[in-house]
Amino acid sequence: MTAIEARIDKLTSAVILLPAQETIQIAGAGPAGLVAAITLARAGRSVVVHEAKAEVGHRFQGDLQGLENWSTQQDVLAVMREQGITTEFDKIPSISGTAFDAWGKAYEIKSPEPLFYTVERGPGPGTLDTTLLHQAQELGVEVRFNSRLRKIEGAGILAAGPQAADAIAVGFHFETDMENGFWAICDNNLAPKGYAYLLTMNGIGTVKSCMFTDFTRQRVYVQRTIEAFEKLVGLRMHNPHPHSGIGNFRIPKSAIHGRHPIVGEQAGLQDTLWGFGMRYAMTSGVLAAQCLLNGQDYDRQWRIVLGKQLLASVVNRIFYGHVPNRGYRWFLQYTTQRGDARGFLHKLYKQSPFKRLMLPWLNRYYKSQYQELNCPDEACMCVQCRCGRPPRSHAISP
Repeated sequence: MTAIEARIDKLTSAVILLPAQETIQIAGAGPAGLVAAITLARAGRSVVVHEAKAEVGHRFQGDLQGLENWSTQQDVLAVMREQGITTEFDKIPSISGTAFDAWGKAYEIKSPEPLFYTVERGPGPGTLDTTLLHQAQELGVEVRFNSRLRKIEGAGILAAGPQAADAIAVGFHFETDMENGFWAICDNNLAPKGYAYLLTMNGIGTVKSCMFTDFTRQRVYVQRTIEAFEKLVGLRMHNPHPHSGIGNFRIPKSAIHGRHPIVGEQAGLQDTLWGFGMRYAMTSGVLAAQCLLNGQDYDRQWRIVLGKQLLASVVNRIFYGHVPNRGYRWFLQYTTQRGDARGFLHKLYKQSPFKRLMLPWLNRYYKSQYQELNCPDEACMCVQCRCGRPPRSHAISP
């Protein structure tokens, strides 16, 4: 047993027991909340999902995103189907694309299997969010829109979305006659400590600067990003609409508040390196639902299933965020030289002796903007607690 695994065994939380006939309340109709609802409904449980907005996926509005496919050897769609989650949303497998360094040199990103699947987020036919919503409703889940759940009395799951901005992605959604594809630029002058990206799928596109610092200059970075993609790949935008989003990433001390599991972005269970968080969110939703059904310790389960990947992603973020543009050039050269980007990233996100040695240093070099819920009442029922002492900064504890 490794030292980290030994620590995991010692970090236990209250086991959550679910009465057989109790209706489960879920705060939030994002992928994490809907997948949790689907898992519970498939087990025959009564579920009500409360969504504060008037529609599913309201904050995305047609955003194109990548459903990553490198954190397991098995394809992500096969994993979802095994979990009983639909994969009938619109998607394209992203096997090849192009990345550029700060000097405009192109690097061909290739993989024998999909590196990720491009999907559309938000309301509307074919989106990931709407497809999950329909599956939940077909299973008998009640989804109440314009319903902001303040407290959960009884069994429930917290899935209320991001609570702080560790990174922001700012840019445009648009119509286009460009072919399907993906492009990225690693350049701190376009996206400080992050990356700029362009995704196109079936006549629509998303172009954004994903930045991890210097948010006040976001307009400058977005303009530079657009100009760079126009020059490098001939970006063509029709009817563009501005859009932005935030993400918060951390390894929580505990993903239980009161007696309620916290899932997805509200828990910070996201990819810290690049923000590919949909898969982490849905996995946490499945785990939370299973723990309610089986009386298992949710904190223990998410650490076993996601802890090593989360730790690796934080270590990756520390190094990526501290290298200059010449370091990005080396990274792109190394990533592309073998022609198997998926295989390279799979290794990058695995645990290693070096990453374990980094554990004592993580809190010094990486701090999330989010502060942990810190209510003195162990039985607190708040979805977003406001009844306790001022929250303390978190510490990474995988």
